[in-house]
Amino acid sequence: MAEKINMPRLSDTMEEGTVAKWLKKVGDSIKEGDILAEIETDKATMEFESFNEGVLLHIGVKEGETAPVDSLLAILGEKGENISKLIKKNEDNPEKNITESKTEPEKKVENSQLSPASISENVEIITMPRLSDTMEEGRVSKWLKKVGDQVKEGDVLAEIETDKATMEFESFYSGTLLYIGIKEGESASVESTLAIIGDKNADISDIKNKTSIKEETKEIKNIKSEQLIEDKKNDNKKNEDDYYKESAIINNNIGVRIIASPLARKMASDKGIDLNKIKGSGDNGRIIKRDIDSFKGSSSSSVNFEKSISIGEESSKSFPNSQMRKVIARRLSESKFSAPHYYLGVEFNMDNVIAFREQYNTLPETKISFNDIIVKACAMALKKHPEVNSIWQEDQISQNYHVNVGVAVAIDEGLVVPVIKFTDEKTLPEIGSLVKDYANRARNKKLKPDEMEGSTFTVSNLGMFDIQEFTSIINQPNSAILSVGSIEQKPVVRSGKILIGNTIKLTLACDHRSVDGLTGSRFLQTLRSYVENPITLLI
Repeated sequence: MAEKINMPRLSDTMEEGTVAKWLKKVGDSIKEGDILAEIETDKATMEFESFNEGVLLHIGVKEGETAPVDSLLAILGEKGENISKLIKKNEDNPEKNITESKTEPEKKVENSQLSPASISENVEIITMPRLSDTMEEGRVSKWLKKVGDQVKEGDVLAEIETDKATMEFESFYSGTLLYIGIKEGESASVESTLAIIGDKNADISDIKNKTSIKEETKEIKNIKSEQLIEDKKNDNKKNEDDYYKESAIINNNIGVRIIASPLARKMASDKGIDLNKIKGSGDNGRIIKRDIDSFKGSSSSSVNFEKSISIGEESSKSFPNSQMRKVIARRLSESKFSAPHYYLGVEFNMDNVIAFREQYNTLPETKISFNDIIVKACAMALKKHPEVNSIWQEDQISQNYHVNVGVAVAIDEGLVVPVIKFTDEKTLPEIGSLVKDYANRARNKKLKPDEMEGSTFTVSNLGMFDIQEFTSIINQPNSAILSVGSIEQKPVVRSGKILIGNTIKLTLACDHRSVDGLTGSRFLQTLRSYVENPITLLI
């Protein structure tokens, strides 16, 4: 299926980019990680890698042309695939605005507090970059440079936590780090003043005053723990090598020296992971970020914490909210308080499904879950009920005739929803393979932004935790979400006889603005016909 690739935002102030050189041509096969093009930003010329695989079917911005961020750069897909609709849709977009000549990008200053004339020519103001498509604010996990340090273009200035991952942020300038605007552990909105780099003797007092971060407008929350404060004090006294020496943890009980990076140590502390249980993959066995991400063991903080509590003593422990959890909380609140939810509960007979799955899984190299069957059944029911597969907008309701089912995945920071594109066109094994892959990568924060976009309906399943029934908050802009409970064996009445049967409880949450009760009920009737007669999913 064809994938649009848009002009990326490769720097914190980039508004448009120029294709300096294409390294691939139309018709070439592309692998994930291949360099597609060299793109000139307002700060540097950078290589742009492909996050998708396929054949390069179309180039939207030719060499030497300039285009705004998010305009169509290229299209990847299958050889011979018809992409005329995607190209036409892009040509009909008046915002594309590709030009042959480049204009000097205007220097962006936080909240327009400074005019270009008030900015010294020998300093550069660095703002909080937008490191993901949904990022609205970032949290500085760790500064790798301190005020007074010499910085070269390409040096990593800081590690910044977004709503999706913790990423290294490189400097696009060379000079002396004159000012840090956002301290470790603090959060600030995109384009807030992050730092100032310039000549060693530059006077930045006026700029610092005008670009200072204001608590009442930025909603910056200091979430540093006592350990982070101590680390900060030590950082001012030590160089990078000394820091890593200090990050070695000595286990006094067994005398084993464990070396861990500052970021890995912080992540382990936040997640309650005992570093003694992790084998480092860095130099000399040093524990690094990927080791924490891939660690599957149970955390020990809760156990140790409980052991430290005396009988009859009131105790509590606080943990800072990650960017991802804060974004999830905000979006769920927006959905719950803006969309008038109502709920429809049903109970389905699962006897046929159990027999169907058991027989289906006898096929070679095939294994599907009950959830895969329900996702497929939802997709086919949505094709017959596009009014449920819809989006509420203030002036209209848009019914989708394509079906992209989002599958809710629980992770430590909350909930993410990877999307199975064109779900109704996928086979059951394809759905099962995608769900498993998405779930694994979601837990390691390896999902790509486009894999979490474009859902038209959502399925949330807690049956594996023996939850019989529950209700979910709609994943906007969807109009409905299906909550799936566990399969329960119990006495049932069928044809006037009491038998032992298998049932499952499902709850459909609907946005009453776009899906009324009758519409939701008819959808569930169609869903029942597919679930209770699963052979119809193969027709």
